[in-house]
Amino acid sequence: MVKSTPRVTGFVGTGQQPTPLSEEEVQHIVYKVADSREKPKLKVKFEKNESVRITEGPFASFTGLVDEVNEDRETVKVMVTIFGRSTPVELEFNQVEKVA
Repeated sequence: MVKSTPRVTGFVGTGQQPTPLSEEEVQHIVYKVADSREKPKLKVKFEKNESVRITEGPFASFTGLVDEVNEDRETVKVMVTIFGRSTPVELEFNQVEKVA
């Protein structure tokens, strides 16, 4: 059944015997799963074209508009005006705050 599933055969290997994962690959997967469970999710929701202030990093105290929200990675792309030009800056949710 696995061999006949599209786009799976390359992952499990070719031929009669599947290719086993190395111990290092297994540990990497287990670490990623455990790490994502432990990381607390922020409850803040950002929306496109919302005005935000950057609170951390080299652009701290700059304000800009949210251009893109990636909830899986907990990042926002903020358009900040630098030297008269609108520049995209990717930041984590905890590096920005909503402007009232």
